[in-house]
Amino acid sequence: MPNLKTSISVLFFIMCLTLQAQVSYFPERNTAWETKSPADVKINAERLFDAIKFAEANEYSGSRDLRIAILKGFAREPFHEILGPTKKRGGPAGLILKDGYLIAKWGDTKRVDMTFSVTKSFLSTVTGLAVDKGLIANETDFAKDYVWDGTFNGEHNSKITWQHLLQQNSDWSGEIWGGKDWADRPPREGDLDDWKNREYKEPGTHMEYNDVRVNVLAYSALQVWRKPLPKVLKDEIMDKIGATTTWRWFGYDNAWTTIDGLQMKSVTGGGHSGAGLFISAEDMARFGLLFLNNGKWKNEQVISEDWINRAITPSKPNVNYGYMWWLNKKGPRHWKNVSEDIYYAAGFGGNFIIIDKKTNIVVVTRWLEPSKIEEFMQKLTKAL
Repeated sequence: MPNLKTSISVLFFIMCLTLQAQVSYFPERNTAWETKSPADVKINAERLFDAIKFAEANEYSGSRDLRIAILKGFAREPFHEILGPTKKRGGPAGLILKDGYLIAKWGDTKRVDMTFSVTKSFLSTVTGLAVDKGLIANETDFAKDYVWDGTFNGEHNSKITWQHLLQQNSDWSGEIWGGKDWADRPPREGDLDDWKNREYKEPGTHMEYNDVRVNVLAYSALQVWRKPLPKVLKDEIMDKIGATTTWRWFGYDNAWTTIDGLQMKSVTGGGHSGAGLFISAEDMARFGLLFLNNGKWKNEQVISEDWINRAITPSKPNVNYGYMWWLNKKGPRHWKNVSEDIYYAAGFGGNFIIIDKKTNIVVVTRWLEPSKIEEFMQKLTKAL
């Protein structure tokens, strides 16, 4: 029988963890974010400002004209072109929340910019809401049972589940909105024809980062929601967390489909051919704060905690990837000397939403040279 003193100690530890995960403050819409000084929350101010100076000094090296940055960044892709809206970006910006309070910010945090693959974590969440509401019975269901138009026909594609799409290990084969799956991020070495005609991996066994397949998920989610995904995001999440009216979620110019007799735009899960989510750092921070608080905003459970737990569970092919959230586990994408409980959304050009449950911190950085994010987080960890 366990020692009473030991049992009380364990209970106290569990209570501390529970309290640690709670958010003390939620910002109201269209009001100034309430601040606290680093000293108020027991953070080393000198080290905190050192981390911020580092972020400001290490701006993403690509052009501020993102049309140029995109074309240069994906120049090796056959048939690559801009298919949706782009926008010139601002400079380095970001903010840090502790227990919901703003403790630091730099740059223009209200500026609306492209956010590239950070969009994927929003897409994952909209798909999760479809599961929460029973529009999808379970993410392990076959996608073909919900989308009957040929998207998931064939011996290979018929095996694909929603989970495979969310974890980017479906190896879906095909073309959507002019994008061919094999042309997206081809290997740097070898013959392109061999890649085009390669043998496909069994769904669930091999992760491949591929925006064409992510756009298949967005299209499939549109089929079950039966209304544009930006409308779903607005009604179900962004309005509830007090986001501004400035964000937009775009699709490619030609990405139209008919549902219930109405023309609807299918959005993208990224921006490497243009489009995706255009949003401010402050609205990104609100989204991160929702996840820090286990899907609850004030007294409303906006997203189920169960879904969030599944979304940040490592996939079998990649320990660093869940349902379109990156996980700081020990693996190929591990940030050393930084908490392994961290998970984050990441996008081209150094856009990040980082959730640290251990310290009750949300970090948003924009236009930080991507190779510098690990060092930035190491500096921030020292401040904490």
